[in-house]
This record gives sequence, structure tokens and C-alpha cells, in this order.
Amino acid sequence: MTTYITTPIYYVNAQPHLGHAYTTIVADTYARFCRLCGEDTRFQTGTDEHGDKIAEAAARENIEPKEYVDKISGMFRDSWPVLNIAYDNFIRTTDVEHIKVVQSILQKVYDKGDIYFDAYSGLYCKGCERFLTEKELVDGKCPDHQVEPQAITEKNYFFRMSKYQQQLIDHINANPEFITPERYRNEVLSFLSEPLEDLCISRPKSRLTWGIEMPFDKDFVTYVWFDALINYLTGLGYPDDEKFAKYWPVAEHVIAKDILKPHAIYWPTMLMGMEVPLYKKLHVHGYWNINDAKMSKSVGNVVRPAELVEEYGVDGFRYFALREMSFGLDASFSHDSIIDRKNSDLANDLGNLYSRSAAMLVKYCDGVVPEPVDQQPSDKELTDLAAKVVSDYKQTMGAFEFHKGLQAVWELIRFANKYIVTNEPWALAKDEAQAGRLNTVMFNLAECLRLIAMTIRPVMPETSAKMAAGLGLGENDPIVSSLSESAGWGMIPVGTKMQEIDVLFPRMDKKKEQAPAEKPKNQKKSAKKEQVAEQDDLISFEMFQKIDLRVAEIIAAEKIAKSDKLLKLTVKIPEERTIVAGIAEHYAPEDLIGRQVIVVANLKPAKLMGVPSQGMVLAAKTGEKGAQTLVLSAVSETVNPGDKVA
Repeated sequence: MTTYITTPIYYVNAQPHLGHAYTTIVADTYARFCRLCGEDTRFQTGTDEHGDKIAEAAARENIEPKEYVDKISGMFRDSWPVLNIAYDNFIRTTDVEHIKVVQSILQKVYDKGDIYFDAYSGLYCKGCERFLTEKELVDGKCPDHQVEPQAITEKNYFFRMSKYQQQLIDHINANPEFITPERYRNEVLSFLSEPLEDLCISRPKSRLTWGIEMPFDKDFVTYVWFDALINYLTGLGYPDDEKFAKYWPVAEHVIAKDILKPHAIYWPTMLMGMEVPLYKKLHVHGYWNINDAKMSKSVGNVVRPAELVEEYGVDGFRYFALREMSFGLDASFSHDSIIDRKNSDLANDLGNLYSRSAAMLVKYCDGVVPEPVDQQPSDKELTDLAAKVVSDYKQTMGAFEFHKGLQAVWELIRFANKYIVTNEPWALAKDEAQAGRLNTVMFNLAECLRLIAMTIRPVMPETSAKMAAGLGLGENDPIVSSLSESAGWGMIPVGTKMQEIDVLFPRMDKKKEQAPAEKPKNQKKSAKKEQVAEQDDLISFEMFQKIDLRVAEIIAAEKIAKSDKLLKLTVKIPEERTIVAGIAEHYAPEDLIGRQVIVVANLKPAKLMGVPSQGMVLAAKTGEKGAQTLVLSAVSETVNPGDKVA
């Protein structure tokens, strides 16, 4: 099978931002997913460099348009490696070959009689670089740029777009997946229910010179959309290169909803006029809002991808972008939301699963994947879920439902964490008779990590490679790089030696404003009662009520440097917080993950060995003095983290 996936070529009147980054990450992830499935895949991106706005932007900087587009196009090209974008071709509309292809197509369509010269009066929006109809205006203004369009009368060349209206409607109705998601297909059909006007495809040189000259009239340049859309063909060597015959029939375009009309109406009718088959699919996504406000240069809330990568890491940002946005709908970006995703999904769920599993493989199996010999019902539950996850993952990722694909993978991650708690490898390790059972549990955890490394590969390539290395596998080993060969259970070879790697996702802190504490009522009276109670070594009921005892779940644990007694615990109560506990001589960090304990949740924060502690874990002392053991407090049944101890 073959796949050809494209981003729109980005207009170089502004620097790369979050919206550009998202579109490109989507296309890159889809390309990587298709390669994971064994498909011959080509991925193209690039820059759109002609038109009114480019000429104006260059004039503002007092430089020539070519110098300006070289600079901004370079910014886009430099941004994509930072995001780990692995494109096969980067095209520019100022490329000599592209200009030749555009002019040859214009001549072909002109000779066919589908381009004509006529006078036209209309409302022109500089921001859109096109004429708008009265129906498109909102309160007399362009809805996208909030300015009144300029009334222009001039002679121009027109493409007979209306000629192909019914043919396009028929194609959309006959091919339900031609435009996805469905809401955008319906939007296009609604627009096509009204008579379609012909498309003005030129600009007189008296008004604009920065463009591709019309081959049949040197006094005009080509309208930017008729130029830009043809990039999808130029990048395949249209019309004679074998790449065109190979990849064009499977072409899939990824765009944002603001350029739906040019891609869903202009482009297919242009292809009909060229007598070129239509692309296979058009995938349309929504907008990113910043803290619930539309991203805008004028508002000053434009988010730059390089800054996000520097702050959150490339895989952290890629994961957030695909997990947070339901493809086709709008989504909101905030720094708090990306930190929450990174801490919860990546550090607590994935990172902890890997670190605790790897630590136990080293501790109990000398770092070697053991042979499974003692299967139990919980193992079948795990393997059945893994098979379902892989099936759901393939279906959703192929349908551009990336958030659902990641949800499926995280279902396996969370179940694997529970599998550890249920099977208690630390207890099995204490009983020689359970050696076979311990080996089975550890093999299953290693195999889970392999499947996870494989399925996150398109979204988080660096993390996938890191996990593969930690499992003693090569980045391009088929069992982590080929979904077609390695989707089944039990593929990790027995005897594989684990390798030490850095922590996958360190937790991030975010600053929170704390409300001032309320002054207690009847302060003097309460103080008196407390004083009397303290004299009798007793506390009053009022004092006891102030102690907030909660059930907490330990989600991470690590030793504190230079201390033999202290462990740093991350717990859910249900919010996450750090507690330092003096239990290192009694519990190994990996044995604590998933345990529920009782904590004092309203203890005044303190620093122990330089680590902030926001509570206290309760434990009982047992044994003779000098040989006492600490036993953590617990509840007899599993409850929700944060439940109050009454």
C-alpha cells in the first residue's frame, strides 16, 4: 500500500506558530503511523510565497520580497526538526520547477477554454486575498479579519469553476470520506447548494507584481490560490515523474478549517479543469484557542513551537497536541493544561510504569527478560486487553482520531499499573515456590512495555526509541517498528538484557496562588480549651476535627540523595503532592507504587533534606525496641484517593 500525506504550504507573511505546528505534527504522526503499518509513505510540506500580503510584509521591512520569503521560509524549515518532523519533501512556490508547472497548467486550462478574460466588480479582502460575496460578510465585514472589504472594479482572468459545480457535488455524495470529519463535508455541500461563481485567478501587475506571470498575458500574475494549490502536484514531479502516478491516487491533505473553501471547492474544480483525478481525502481540523481566546498577533497570545519544545520537551508537546484536540473540533491551549497532561499521563502513568517495571526486572531477574511459565486469569485479562488496544489503535489512528488512539494505549498503561498492584511481584519474590509466577508477571510487564513503545512511536518517536533501548532492543527492531509484524502478544525475546536509561518524563511543578488562611472564630476561647487539653496529654474533639486524614494513592517513589531513611513519595489525594516519609529502611521505592495509605493532609509544609513535604504518611511501629519495623497504614478495601478517614 502507498500513502501521500500533505500539510498546506504555509503562508510566509508570519512566523510559525502553534496552529502550523499542530497541522504538521498531525501529518507527521499519520506518516509515521502508515510507515509503522508497512505502507510506502510520502510526506510533503512547504511554504506559500506569493501574493499581496507578502509584498506588503516585505515593504514594511524595507526589503525585496524574495529576501523576505527566503527568511521566513527558512524559519519554517528550521522549526520542523525541532518538532521531530520527518518530511520527505519541502516545496516552495518560488521554486523554478513549481513556477514552470503552474504556467503549464494555466496554459492547458486556457487552451481548453476554461479560462476567460472579463471585467469584474467585487468586494476584495486583502487578508483573504480574494473577492467575497455579500453572503460571506458579517455586519458588512470579513468574518475572519473583521475589516470591511474594498470595492474593486478591474479586468481579470477567470476560471470557469461554475462549470464543475454539479460534478463536484456528485463526487462528494458518492465518496462520503472525501471530506472528513463529516461536519465539514456538510458545510461544503451547504455552500454548493447555492450557484457557484467563477473564480478570479489573476491580478493586474499595475496592482501586484509579486506572483507567477500568466503565460498568455504578461500584464497579469497568477492569483495566489491557483498557484499554491498546485504544489501538491509539483512535489510529485507532475506530469511525467513516476512519483506522480504512484502517489497521487492516494493523496490525503491535512488543513485547518479556515482554508476549507479553497481546498474543498477551488482545488477539486481546478483538478477537473486540468483533467487530473481528484485527491483521495481532505482532513480538516479546528482552531487552537489560547486560554479560551482566539490566537492573534494583535492580542499578543501567539504561541511559538520552539518555545514549547524548550519548556516541555518535543515528545511532551507532541503528545499534548494530539491528545488534547479531538480532530475536527476546536481545543484550548494553556500552560497549566500541558503540565497537567505531562505530569498525569506521561510522568505518573507511562513514566512510572516503565521505571517500576524496569527496576523490578533488574531486582528480581538480573535485568533479563524471563521465560513465562505460570499463567493465571489476570494474565489472560492483560493479553486480551492488549489485543483489543492494538485493534482499536489501528482503527482510530487510521481514521485521524488520534486522541482515541492514545486513549486506547493509555488504557493498557493504566491496566498494567494495576496488574503490578494485583500480582505484587515484591511478595512473589519472597517465596521461592512462586519463582515461576514471578517470571511470568515480569515477562508480561516487559511485553507490555514493548507494545507501548511500538504504539507511541508515531506520536513520541524519541520516547519510543528510549524505551526500546531500555528493553535491550534496537530502535528499528521489527518488534518495535512494524505493526504488521509485531502486533501479537509475546514477541519480546526471552533472555533480552535490560539497559539503563534516564527517567522518561520528570514531573513539572506549576505555581499556584494560595488563598489566605481564614482566621479561626472564637480564637481566644479555642486556645484556652486546647491549653487545658494539652496539660492532660489529651486533645479535645475540636482539635481532632482539625486533623484532615485522607486516603492517598502512591503513584511515584524515589530515594532521597544522602539519606538512608527518607523516601520522596508522590501521592494522589486526589490532587498530586509530594510527601517525604522516613520509611526507606523498610520499603523499596518500587514496592510502594499503587499502594493506598492514610496521610495527614493538612500538615504544615516543611522541607526535609531540601525536599518540600506536604503531609505525613501514617505508619505503625512493631517489634522490640531497637529492632522495630514500620508498617504503613492502609484501608481494608480499595477506595478513591482523597476519601476522608472518618
